Amino acid sequence: MDFLGGNVLPASPETRIYLAGVGVVLVVGLCFSTLSTKKAKDDQNPTLLQSLWLFFYSCFLKPHNGDAKGTQQDALESFYKTQAGAYDATRKALLKGREDMLALAAAQLVFKAKKDGAVSNETRRIWVDVGGGTGWNIETMSRFVDVPNFFDSVYLVDFSPSLCEVARKRFDRLGWRNVKVICQDARKFRLDQYEPVSPGCRSWSPSMGYFTEDGPKHGGASLITMSYSLSMIPDYYSVIDALPSLLAPDGIISVVDFYVQSEVDVSFRNYTGGLIDRHVNFLGRTFWRAWFDIDRVALEPGRRDFLEYRFGTVLNVNARNNILGAIPYYIWLGTHKRPVSPSLPHDVVEKVDALVTESPYLHPANHSAALSRAVEKAAPEIRSKAFDAAIVNLSSNLPLPSSFYQNHHYRIYYDDQLKKHTQFNDEYIYAFTWEDTRVDERILKLKPDDVVLAITSAGDNILSYALQSPARIHAVDLNPTQNHLLELKIAAYSSLQYEDFWKIFGEGKHPDFRSLLISKMSPHLSSRAFQYWLSNHHIFTKSQGGLYDTGGSKHGIRIFRWITRVFGCRSAVKDLLTAKTLNEQREIWRTRIRPALLSRLVSKFVVSQESFLWTALGVPKNQLAIIEQDHALSDAVRGPNATAKNTRSHAIWAYMVSTLDPMVECTHIAADNPYYYVCLEGKFSRRCHPDYLAPKAHARLARSGALDNLRIHTDEMDEVLARMTPGTLTVAVVMDSMDWFDQNSNAAAAQITKLNRALKMGGRVLLRSAGLRPWYLKEFERHGFVSRCVGSREGGKCIDRVNMYASCWICTKRDNLAPPTPDLDSMVGADIASLEI
Repeated sequence: MDFLGGNVLPASPETRIYLAGVGVVLVVGLCFSTLSTKKAKDDQNPTLLQSLWLFFYSCFLKPHNGDAKGTQQDALESFYKTQAGAYDATRKALLKGREDMLALAAAQLVFKAKKDGAVSNETRRIWVDVGGGTGWNIETMSRFVDVPNFFDSVYLVDFSPSLCEVARKRFDRLGWRNVKVICQDARKFRLDQYEPVSPGCRSWSPSMGYFTEDGPKHGGASLITMSYSLSMIPDYYSVIDALPSLLAPDGIISVVDFYVQSEVDVSFRNYTGGLIDRHVNFLGRTFWRAWFDIDRVALEPGRRDFLEYRFGTVLNVNARNNILGAIPYYIWLGTHKRPVSPSLPHDVVEKVDALVTESPYLHPANHSAALSRAVEKAAPEIRSKAFDAAIVNLSSNLPLPSSFYQNHHYRIYYDDQLKKHTQFNDEYIYAFTWEDTRVDERILKLKPDDVVLAITSAGDNILSYALQSPARIHAVDLNPTQNHLLELKIAAYSSLQYEDFWKIFGEGKHPDFRSLLISKMSPHLSSRAFQYWLSNHHIFTKSQGGLYDTGGSKHGIRIFRWITRVFGCRSAVKDLLTAKTLNEQREIWRTRIRPALLSRLVSKFVVSQESFLWTALGVPKNQLAIIEQDHALSDAVRGPNATAKNTRSHAIWAYMVSTLDPMVECTHIAADNPYYYVCLEGKFSRRCHPDYLAPKAHARLARSGALDNLRIHTDEMDEVLARMTPGTLTVAVVMDSMDWFDQNSNAAAAQITKLNRALKMGGRVLLRSAGLRPWYLKEFERHGFVSRCVGSREGGKCIDRVNMYASCWICTKRDNLAPPTPDLDSMVGADIASLEI
């Protein structure tokens, strides 16, 4: 290069090529000389520089077709022999997700061990690591369980002698005598060659079939893992087909590997456990398949597809290795395609269906006769959507939807690709529930024989009902993510100590949330819920915000903060949250906060905007119309200035005044109003929080089986009601959802009809409304109900700690409606289809 006047002049192209060539020669020469001088003594413990060179040379320069034998083992040995000692050092950045896969598998095994109790001590716990290579997986598993004591036997099966030799030296160093390294083709591995077979138990050898075959009755491997090995096995069909015969009846198979796949290819499959981040774009699919093909790593979709077809999916994760160019990889946990039960598939399908529909459970042996009687009586069987999906899958020899393979059957199957679910764009509206559960408890007084159906929202109210121990609770929400949030709370109850539980849901943050999600909560979550929270773990781990600064409602909270900053009220808000008495709180509100928050300017240009009302507060246009109608009839707009006052902004302003003024005057926010405390502070306090966050609530709901009476439906309420046995519900809590109906449509009457059908005589509907006397009360009265007001804001009253709604009502069923005329042909057809299980 030439230097002239301090400027650097670029070299000619020929000079740059020459210099680059010299650089490559020097680097290669240095690496080669380093390798040559240290090869003898450092073959198994190369330096970092040697490791990187070996990795580059073996993967991109050295051909690995093997010698004249032309076998798969020969090709593998050609690839791995020169880099066996450097394998672990060079794969940490490339093979992402291995630790997560092991942690998820360990969490499942620990959960099953606790659940089985003494039984687990009588059964040998065996782990088979297929394609285990150097044994890194097995040593790393010791972070999650005590490998020498937790497992009776561990088998590392790999086809590369060089990698197996590294593994043997590893376990000799560790002194783990329960680990056996088997250098063998995975297709030929037989567990009964190494493990004693109990009397009466068939050998664990590969066999074909699905529901027609007899799976292992006892014995077998508790865990089978494949860590970046499935993509390197040419004849993968035979290997995957051999695995079910090795797996114990309640065993887990866990796989992590590269993949490329279009979401379109699997969007119609209901058994994959969810599609979050599964799609890889065309350029990514083309590039990564070509790139990995250099090293005989096959990324064609068929490998993962066949794995998911051959087993039932428990958990499924799609991720990217962002360290190395966003390489797609997946983590998948599965179990036997045929769930473990004496008389399945009927048993699991029928039992779950009965719990969902509140139908009596029929033992499979009596099922056909019962259906025949139903056809004769022209009385159709009531079936859930989960049952319908199961029938479709069984008739096509497909695995059941992943919800059937979960450890808990809280979450009911739903099709997450339907537009009615995707419209929410994977975002919940409410991070906490805007319903005063204390008032609900006082009004409803739930008893042990009550069957409750309620809108999920953020799940706080559902958990409050669970504390009262009714016979069953059906949580219903069309937004999948609202149910994901409820699932997360249930999983946290089941797996976390109170302090961790409090950090996540009390403070809305936990620095170790991701680790707790994988190692503790994952066995208690459905696949879709787990995928969602793993993809959004930053909600709890980022330095700013937290859980209560997320969801649609965050917009309202952020706008309030913006208003207080603009008007210089931030210090007043802090003083409000530390006010020791109600009088002190009132004074701060009246003189320092109210003039800004309830100014006509804010109401006109911010709060009264329809987009803000829906996005931030969840107020749809039909509910807005109720507010405007009530305002038009109120005393506030009568008189000479009636026209000026009868506007949307004035109606919203008056509604806010009726909400906030009585609330501040009657409830102490810092001590006993968690609904507004969390809005102002962004978290709850140990003194002020919802019932479900109390230590006593955690102790109660963390007990084994405490939430077994819960079912979570991701659907419209109409759909859930239509599939429930008539006369089985005793309580329905519909919140303010009736406000959302159009007065000019028949939708409200149709839902009230379904409520009447599903409720027992004397069953109650609890509802809240933005109106003082909502129009649909007349529909309730026309459809067999008697209405009673249990709370009204008339006269400036405060009806609960939220005080967001103008009135609260109980509608009690007094009459049965005439049943609709049955369609005999469709019923008989449906029943015959059910008989084909």
